[in-house]
Amino acid sequence: MTTAIYQIRASYAFVERNLNLIKRYWTWEIVWLVYSIAESMSVSFIGLGAGQVGNQPANIDSRYLVLYLLIGTLVWRYLSTIFYWITSLIGVERWEGTIEYTLMAPIHRITHMAGQTLFSVGYSMFLTVIILAATALMFKIDLTNANLAGGALVLLAGSLSFIGIGVMASVMPLLFPERGEQMTHVFIALVLLVSGVYYPISVLPQALQKIAIFSPATYVLDGVRKALLQGTPTPQLWADIWPALVMGLALIPAGMWVFQQAERYAKHTGKLHRNG
Repeated sequence: MTTAIYQIRASYAFVERNLNLIKRYWTWEIVWLVYSIAESMSVSFIGLGAGQVGNQPANIDSRYLVLYLLIGTLVWRYLSTIFYWITSLIGVERWEGTIEYTLMAPIHRITHMAGQTLFSVGYSMFLTVIILAATALMFKIDLTNANLAGGALVLLAGSLSFIGIGVMASVMPLLFPERGEQMTHVFIALVLLVSGVYYPISVLPQALQKIAIFSPATYVLDGVRKALLQGTPTPQLWADIWPALVMGLALIPAGMWVFQQAERYAKHTGKLHRNG
């Protein structure tokens, strides 16, 4: 019991560390929050303007399109924030000059990752709620018939997969101190391309549609849109929930194994220096 309590406290220490980082660099967080809100609104305005582009106005349900784009933007912001907080694990340690102390500390790596994951999910959800509130006020969105609980459940199921992807991608800054953090953008960009964030995957070429099947974001976006746009009951969302869960249960241990191998290599080759 004592060991379990120690590990829980150690995990919470990483949550607290990230909270202190936000307090210290709160102006940066405000900048990115304003940017995220502006970006969400800009994408949503595409829905209002789509019917006015061209010589003849198109017969488009602009309000539905606004909500379609808004959901895609919010879901993607939530998932990508989780991804970036986990992949920045190494970058933050180097920035703070604590990478040697953290990776050589006598704690299990899963304890470290658990704290980082708990914070990333909680903070991502917090930011998503703020962005949703701001955009809902701007566009006067009515969600009275939406299945908010079902949408949240799909989001949480999809979080597992992005945690696994994030842990796997976090080895890039560890192995490549100078350019590794930039290389993580490749992971998220490929998922963005094939997952149907701003468009249905049916418009993609056949080759990309086949790849989209293996993207957890595809199922998360589909499930959340069903829950919020159509008010689909939660039991009927299981078709989108179980693939995301299965991917998450496979990707998290796979990501941990990859990180452990990369960490062992980095320690043997002296890559745990503070500056890239």
